[in-house]
Amino acid sequence: MPADPRLLSSEETRRYGRHLVLKGMGGAGQQALKRARVLVVGAGGLGSPVIAYLAGAGIGTLGIADHDTVSLSNLHRQVIHTGAGVGINKAQSAAAFAEALNPHVQLVPHEAAVTADNAEALLAQYDLVLDGTDNLATRRITAAAAAKLGLPLVSGAVSMFAGQVTVFAPGGPGFAALYPAAADDADLPSCEATGIIGPLTGVIGTLMAMEAVKLITGIGTPLVGRVLVYDGKDARFSEFAL
Repeated sequence: MPADPRLLSSEETRRYGRHLVLKGMGGAGQQALKRARVLVVGAGGLGSPVIAYLAGAGIGTLGIADHDTVSLSNLHRQVIHTGAGVGINKAQSAAAFAEALNPHVQLVPHEAAVTADNAEALLAQYDLVLDGTDNLATRRITAAAAAKLGLPLVSGAVSMFAGQVTVFAPGGPGFAALYPAAADDADLPSCEATGIIGPLTGVIGTLMAMEAVKLITGIGTPLVGRVLVYDGKDARFSEFAL
């Protein structure tokens, strides 16, 4: 009889040993991570630490959606990509990184933009979504599909020296509570126009990965209805309610 794919192999037991002895996580939490199907929308500045830490944590199936290609100006903050990968699709580049980090994770690269036409079918393949994209149009589409499917959505955003993270979940405030319909991409500063400090994306992206692990394992209190804000210049965290 073949081994139960939900159970941990001896190599996985060694790999995840620090999780297995962690009170509140243990074997049950690690098996929940292994069963999980998670989609990361955007393999850029925020997606890089998200993908790295979720792959390292042992997510069973990790989907990565990004239609863009790696460019030289990405590399100061998109740390899972390399100079040798310039010109390669980001989803493919990210999947190669994650595969090298943890071969026990099933990687599913989606080399296409998330649009109103494909979002629902794409998200329906997963249990949890993380959005690290840099434009409101894609964020709205992703959030609407997640809400329709009843999927929790971890959302992060960064600009210059500051960033924020929150969780939109069934029963909690929706995307419009944070980004009103009147808000437009033209009203928001772009990285190209205003710049962005590289490590900021690591701070916010890692917080997003932590929220995903909490949602999957049931550990702690997720940021549902709360927005955690980080000011990198003053090294301060603050929080407000939606």
